[in-house]
Order: sequence, then C-alpha cells, then structure tokens
Amino acid sequence: MPIQPTANIWHNGKLIPWEQATIHVMSHVVHYGSSVFEGIRCYTQPQGAAVFRLPEHMQRLIDSAKIYRMAIPYSLDELCAAVVDTIESNGVAPCYIRPIVIRGYGEIGVNPKGSPIETYIANYPWGKYVAGGEAADVCVSSWNRLAPNTMPALAKAGANYMNSQLIRMEADTNGYVEGIALDVNGYVSEGSGENVFIVRNGVLYTPPLANSALSGITRDSVLTIARHLGLTVVEQAMPRELLYISDEVFFTGTAAEVSPIRSIDRIVIGEGKIGEITKKISDEFFAIANGLKPDRFGWLTPVKVAAAETVTA
Repeated sequence: MPIQPTANIWHNGKLIPWEQATIHVMSHVVHYGSSVFEGIRCYTQPQGAAVFRLPEHMQRLIDSAKIYRMAIPYSLDELCAAVVDTIESNGVAPCYIRPIVIRGYGEIGVNPKGSPIETYIANYPWGKYVAGGEAADVCVSSWNRLAPNTMPALAKAGANYMNSQLIRMEADTNGYVEGIALDVNGYVSEGSGENVFIVRNGVLYTPPLANSALSGITRDSVLTIARHLGLTVVEQAMPRELLYISDEVFFTGTAAEVSPIRSIDRIVIGEGKIGEITKKISDEFFAIANGLKPDRFGWLTPVKVAAAETVTA
C-alpha cells in the first residue's frame, strides 16, 4: 500500500515538513534494526474524529523502549498530545498513525551507546490491511515466531518484523493473503502482524502472551468486548490442528482491525464466511470506534479534524 504523504511529521518536540523527516544512512537503526514503534488508528466520528486507545498505544511504545534500554525523553501525556497535534496539523482523518523511536546517527557497532534517541510521529490515510473481501484465505507459516529469551515478543520492535516479513512473503508467494506462525514449541502464536482468535462450540479462544504473541491493543479490546457480550473467553495454548476444526477464526490488530478468516491451508473454516460471533464482536468494535455506540470503555481521544468520510449505521 503506497504511502500518501501529509504535510507534517512530529520530530523531537516540533512539527517539521514531511520531506525533511530524514535520517543518515549510517544511523544505528539502519544497520541494527534498533527501533520501536506503534500503529494507531484515528476513526471517523459523527461529529469529527477520534484516536482509538491512544494512551494504551503510547504506553506500549514506552514499554518497548524500556525493554531495549531506549530512554524516551517525553512523558506519556506529552506523547499523546504530540499525536493529537500531528493529526490536527495535517487535517487528515480517518488515518493511520505511526510513532517510531529510533537510534540515530552517532556511533557504529552493535553497542548503541553514543547513538541519539530520535522520536517521530507521522499520520496518513490508510485503508483495509488484510485482503480477501468478506473473509481471507491464510496459511500456517513454515517460519516460527521468536523463541523465548531470544528477542522480546512483548516489545514492538522493528527488528522483530524481519520475522514478520518472512511469514508474509511466504504466504504471498504461495497464494495466501497472510500467514499464521507457530511458536518454538509448535503452538499457535500469531500472524505476521496480527493476533489470532478462534471460536469453537461458542467459546472464544486466543493464545496467551507466553506463546510469543504481542500484547495487542485490539486483542485486549476484543477480549473486553467479548466479555461485555457475555461470551466465554479462554486464553490457552492451542495446537495447530485446532485452527482447522474451529467454527470461526479471525485476526485482530490496529491495521487488521477485526478480519475474519475463510480458510487455513485450503481447509474451509466453518461455513467459509464471517461467523456469528466474529460478526457480533466486529460490529461492536466498529460501532464504538466510529462513535455509533457510547464509548463505554473510555477508548476514544477526540481530535479537531473535519473527517473526510461520513459515518452511518
């Protein structure tokens, strides 16, 4: 999906023109993948627009940086305010927001000491991430997720996404829209950039974070919505074959939102279309995100932007 430039990017406390947000080729991040980042969505509302779970995303950015010993010189409130300022300065909604913290130009070598910490925030239009119409055809990847105590799966780090690229490219080459990775022990972990949920006999299951899965903000939102709807929710390790005999399977993520899965490894899931429980969760998620239902969980941060789209029920 080509990037659509906007006017400004937030850099280290101030807004700069999009085209000036550049780094040197010898920056530490280019050679060693030393970055942490977030993906956030701003949704259209009946009276404007709002960012979905902004504080939670920015706290995860801070947490990711802490794991990698990257000291971000901004507080949670300052980072949240910077996101709002960026969106409002560009006047683009709905949109995708990309905060990123990198180790910049200073020294070369694996030890990042002496390389400055740079913080950027960009936003731009972005549509549907997981292709496939109503539901997607995916596969189980031959690439495993990171083993515990190798690279931290709870950190949303740029280097982790080299693994994600292998998963996604393999799926694409083989005619699928996405791949599902297993962990080092053969249990279901997550997609290349999405958490995985299954429904079996009316119960909603998802892998625990111990299976090398990212602590997804949309994952947490879906768990909250499911419990609010009175569904039984179980976080447990899941063998690969449970995917094939599930009644429903779907991805969640900021980019993926709630994306139903039609088949896995050419095995049709349920009736091969969005399932009843997936639809209930999806409808509730989008109704809250788009302001069509009350923000009962306090997930929305309003921004002063005239949205380019109209929200209808």
